[in-house]
Amino acid sequence: MKPAPFRYHAPKTIEEAVETLAEVAPEDGRVLAGGQSLVPIMAFRLARPAHLVDINGVEALARLAVEGDKLCIGACVRHAAFHKPVVEGPLGRLLATVVQHIAHYPIRTRGTFCGSIAHADPASEWCLLVAALEGEMVAQSTAGTRIIPARDYFRGIMTTALKEDELLTEVRLPILLPDTHCGFYEFNRRAGDFALAMALATFRIEDGMMVDPRLAVGSVEPQPRRIAQAEDALAGRPPGRAAFEAAADAVAAAVDPLDDVITGAEYRRDLARTISRRALERAAA
Repeated sequence: MKPAPFRYHAPKTIEEAVETLAEVAPEDGRVLAGGQSLVPIMAFRLARPAHLVDINGVEALARLAVEGDKLCIGACVRHAAFHKPVVEGPLGRLLATVVQHIAHYPIRTRGTFCGSIAHADPASEWCLLVAALEGEMVAQSTAGTRIIPARDYFRGIMTTALKEDELLTEVRLPILLPDTHCGFYEFNRRAGDFALAMALATFRIEDGMMVDPRLAVGSVEPQPRRIAQAEDALAGRPPGRAAFEAAADAVAAAVDPLDDVITGAEYRRDLARTISRRALERAAA
C-alpha cells in the first residue's frame, strides 16, 4: 500500500518548523525526521496525517554537543552517530553499547535519537536510557520552550507529555562521573527484533559499597522507569551476587508487566528479574 495524500512542508529554521507545526497540528500534522516508525505505518495507512513537517533541512537540529554537565542531542541526530563514543567516559561508552541493539544498521543510519523518544515505544532502547539517567526533553512551540524531565515525560505506550504543537528539539543527558559503572542487557528472540525486556544499571563504588545506584527496565511495562525498590536494595551494599539478586527480586515484585498473546505477564516478570541481574553483573564486570 501507499500513504494517503498529505501536504509536505520543509522548514529551514526551528522557528519556521514550530510555526508550521502550530498551523498543521490540529489537522493531524506530524513531524518527519528519520521516518523509520512513521513512514511504515503511513504506508499501511495506520496513520493518515494530512501534513508532514520535514525537519531534516533544519541545520540547528543536527547539533550534538556538550554544554556544561549535559550532552545535548538535537532532533536530527541519527542513531548511527553513537556507533563510536561521542563523549569521553562512561556515558560515551554506554551510548555506544546501547545503540548496537537498535534494529539493524540501515535503520540506524536514518532513524533519530529524538524521534525514538518522541515515538515512545516501550521497547525503545533510547527511552530506557533517558528514563534511567533522568534525561531532559526540550519542547518548543510558538508559546515558548519548556524542559520536561524524564519522570514526567513518559505517559504510557507511545504516549508522552508533548503537546501536539510542540517540537521535541533536543534531549539532554547528564554527563556521568568518571567512576560510574554501567551495564545494559536486552533480551529478544533474534538480533534486531523488538526487545521483550531490557534493563540498564549504573552505580558508583565508595569504600567498597555501591552509591547512587540506578536500575531501570524497559519493554516490561507500558513505559520505561527506574525501580526505586531495587535501587534501595543496592545502596550501601558491596557489588556482588547477594545484592544483585535482591535487587532483581525487587524488580520482579515491583513491575506490572505487559500481557499479550505472544508474551505473557508472568514470563515478562521472570525476564525482568533475569535481565536486571545481568545488567548489574555487566556493570560490575
